[in-house]
Amino acid sequence: MIIAAVVSLILGIFCGQFIFTPNTISLFSNISEYALMLLMFCVGISIGENKLIFRKMREYNIRILVIPAGIVFGSMAGGVVSSMLLGMPLRESLCISSGLGWYSLSGVLLTELISAEIGTIAFLSNIFREILTFICIPVIAKYLNGYTAIAPAGATSSDTALPVVIKYTNEEVTMMSVINGIICTALIPVLINTLYAIFS
Repeated sequence: MIIAAVVSLILGIFCGQFIFTPNTISLFSNISEYALMLLMFCVGISIGENKLIFRKMREYNIRILVIPAGIVFGSMAGGVVSSMLLGMPLRESLCISSGLGWYSLSGVLLTELISAEIGTIAFLSNIFREILTFICIPVIAKYLNGYTAIAPAGATSSDTALPVVIKYTNEEVTMMSVINGIICTALIPVLINTLYAIFS
């Protein structure tokens, strides 16, 4: 999936640079907004179909928010540090870090809100986060604990990173990983839009 996403990005850059006319590029920009809505609709369907998740969320109660809150706080702190180190405006840096690992949504959303450059940075940074997640989860699960191993995955803890979580942790951690991924996924558009509005 990661390879397909990177190849698609490279093909898009090539087509934008050498093949498509400005009118065609403008058409694709309009389509991306509808693609984003469709993506959110599909996520809603996948969340709604899982009845077990809602039962577990009631069972865990307020505890289900601890891991997502830590992930959001850590990601925001990383955005602040990156802003200082790279000399990037704080708004852009925080919005990028709010992607929480979901490269497709954050890339499209920030392209629409800010610019194609920021959208591309968000896409790539979240791709790299996902790659690092696959490397980090086994190490964190071994030397710290299973719940901590959920953190690097962010929003992907309920989909692409889930097989790694299943392999290196237990059933209880796996269920929490799914719930965390759903919460983080729902938070991403809220975080990005809120931070964009606050710092505009």
